Amino acid sequence: MSDMQSNQPMRQVTPELQNAMASMGNFEGRFNLEKSGFNPNMPGHSSNHNMVLRQHPRTVKKEGAGIGLPYEVREEMALMLDDHQCALTVALHQYNKHHWLSEGAEGFISLHELLQEHIAQTQKHIDSIGERVARLGGVPTAHPVTQHELSYVKHEAEGRYSVRDFLRNDLEHELKIQEMLRKTIDRAHGLKDFGTVQVLEEILTDREDLGYHLFSNLEDDSLTRGMSHLYNSPNDMMGDRYVDNSNKLQ
Repeated sequence: MSDMQSNQPMRQVTPELQNAMASMGNFEGRFNLEKSGFNPNMPGHSSNHNMVLRQHPRTVKKEGAGIGLPYEVREEMALMLDDHQCALTVALHQYNKHHWLSEGAEGFISLHELLQEHIAQTQKHIDSIGERVARLGGVPTAHPVTQHELSYVKHEAEGRYSVRDFLRNDLEHELKIQEMLRKTIDRAHGLKDFGTVQVLEEILTDREDLGYHLFSNLEDDSLTRGMSHLYNSPNDMMGDRYVDNSNKLQ
């Protein structure tokens, strides 16, 4: 080992990043291909309103889709894509929450704007995938309860948590979404559904960028840590105690 290499400081892996990566080991990573057609126990599958039902949920048209792929291919791809659409919608709801609750020196402005970008990208991807499901002759799932049930990512528990907890949970979502997108891209290649491949490859590249943004914000370096001498002392923290006019931090 050279002197230059030996003098390089070791990079610290933050607990948030460790937790996000550890959660991937417990990730089942499967699609709901068996959940097709009408299910009276599934939220949003039945209604008391008098409506003309033209196609059952989680099915594809036998004919007339306008895309020259076999019915079986269109059905499998549409179900996989619908799972992605559901997962991205859950991720969008969580991003919205974190956008609303951004706070702190680094969070209130920079992270607020970063999460707004993530929200816009996620909305775009939901629309792209929903459109592809429809083009394959399918019916995209739109009921929010059903979307959460079909999604392979789950929304965090309600409540306000630390900004680092928020970003860690978002990173966990992004890593799972990337993994599942790669599975579908690989399967679509095998089935010669190159239209789905093109849609998902563009989305995957964007999701990798979003994951990189989150990972970078959870890294061990930070400008504010250089000021720890200001806020580690109880005398320099105001909290709920009496405001002393001599306090230099006022």
